[in-house]
Amino acid sequence: MYYDPIKKSLGDVFNRTPLLRRLFYQLLDLLLLRTWHVHRELRKWGKGRADEALNILDAGSGYGQYTYWLSGQSPKWEILAVDVKDEQVADSNRFFRQIGRTNAQFAVQDLVLYQQPNSFDLALSVDVMEHILEDVEVFRNIHASLKDGGMLLISTPSDQGGSDVHSDGETSFIEEHVRDGYNIHEIQQKLRTAGFERIEAQYSYGEPGQVSWRLSMKYPILMLGYSKWFFLLLPFYYLLTFPLCLVLNWFDANTKHDSGTGLIVKAWK
Repeated sequence: MYYDPIKKSLGDVFNRTPLLRRLFYQLLDLLLLRTWHVHRELRKWGKGRADEALNILDAGSGYGQYTYWLSGQSPKWEILAVDVKDEQVADSNRFFRQIGRTNAQFAVQDLVLYQQPNSFDLALSVDVMEHILEDVEVFRNIHASLKDGGMLLISTPSDQGGSDVHSDGETSFIEEHVRDGYNIHEIQQKLRTAGFERIEAQYSYGEPGQVSWRLSMKYPILMLGYSKWFFLLLPFYYLLTFPLCLVLNWFDANTKHDSGTGLIVKAWK
């Protein structure tokens, strides 16, 4: 299934007013399990640093929900959010101007080529690397763009069932993915090749998270891919499934997993 047309349709709905976009971000924060894991790690990184003037790179910003969250943590944090999609970048810049968030800026950039040496204290890459074939080049560019001691935070599918691939004969649930998922040792080796020395990796989307993902993401996406009329049914669907998904997300984000369909990776320069 091609996910981009569905994402565009959702963007068209929620970009109509700043209030709708804020609501969209809040819904994504609650429904997307990866957000629970990413926010947890960002809180650890930012603890006690709200008064510091820090520079952050959102590498592959998408809808801009992580830039929105980070820009609200401290007015002293300056965020540069880059993405290859002109329309999303323009929409995000317009929204952030409308709400007066002056510490965030969006720009069109290709991560395979983009490099800004020794500029950032933190780089964030959430569900981006599974879309880019030249991953080591991207890791090298981010490594060069970080200041000494800067951290890269990655969320990406694993090879333990990421992209809903569980055997050699299956293909990714999302057609835009160039890889089904990373082996936990493979991604650490690629980061070392790019210059990172200290690396920590752990699984996300354990058993609770996999159930939540199917209920909150896979089944609704399949329905929307079949017909846009399912937009009308989504509120009723989530009215039934939302409470269970919240409980499952909490358990997944607060439990260590021996295996999982996602990875959370931190690497320091």
